[in-house]
Amino acid sequence: MRRLLAAMILALLIYAAFTVWSGYREIASRLSEFSWSSFAAACALALGNYLLRFFKWEYYLRRLQIRGVPKTDSLLIFLSGFVLSVTPGKVGEVFKSLLLFQTHKVPIQRTAPIVVADRLTDTIGVTLLIAVGLKGLAFRGALTWALIGAGLVLACMIVIMSRALSEASIKLVERLPGPFRRLGPKIRESWESLRVMTSPGALIIPAVLSVGAWAFEGIALCAILRGFGSSLPMLTSVFFYSTATLAGGVIPVPGGLGVTESALNGQLMMLGGVDQAVATASMILVRFATLWFAVLIGFVALAVLRLLHPELRASPEGDQGAPK
Repeated sequence: MRRLLAAMILALLIYAAFTVWSGYREIASRLSEFSWSSFAAACALALGNYLLRFFKWEYYLRRLQIRGVPKTDSLLIFLSGFVLSVTPGKVGEVFKSLLLFQTHKVPIQRTAPIVVADRLTDTIGVTLLIAVGLKGLAFRGALTWALIGAGLVLACMIVIMSRALSEASIKLVERLPGPFRRLGPKIRESWESLRVMTSPGALIIPAVLSVGAWAFEGIALCAILRGFGSSLPMLTSVFFYSTATLAGGVIPVPGGLGVTESALNGQLMMLGGVDQAVATASMILVRFATLWFAVLIGFVALAVLRLLHPELRASPEGDQGAPK
């Protein structure tokens, strides 16, 4: 909880700095003319993102042959993971594995690799969207980001699928003193789960879902820009949002804070020709409609899950047992 509070304070400082830099009076003037139904549309599109990502979660559970988890519980557990969205690389979403263990006794090491597979297919999806921008928009920077995304995917696949590399890594951990030696079998089980989810055939459906999910959030940016009267094309908005998302994911800062905002704001102004005040206001609003809206939904889902499972309320791990 302390880390979440720190991330929220950091976000407020970043947004305040952008507001001062862009001119708060000008931003306030533009917001007074903003069509707030566009913000509601952006939130609805973000919900579309979460729905498609839930389908990915369910797909991974089936691949791992995890059964007996009611759909309502599965949805609440999935959404509860958003509480820790503002962690570097969203690794805090391993919290879902903790909740699944506490409510249905599914071993954490069996499902924790879902986060890795999810990030991998998200990278594939975002890279494909950037590639569309590369072809359709002819921005010079698009090639760089497409190559970065492709390189990350290739590197991850080599490490995951190479049994020699994985065995060498696990044996190295087992040779370490103290509790590390006991982690070997759990790491091996997690690695096998990861292999199941990242075989070439298993990547297709999640990658397609990722393309749709992140396209929804790119369209959310377009909706907000429309609310300010901007005519930036939808494809361009999706491209800007995708490159900013990838930039925020590559650099290990909580929720991409600062990196995603800077990339998005800069592209809107320099490449999209959007007025500075509108660019800054749009950037802040789309981050509220996507990132912080998700955190809010996560808290609501976790509260409902605790009502359905009293053992979570009685156990301090429900709050403090998330991976640090």
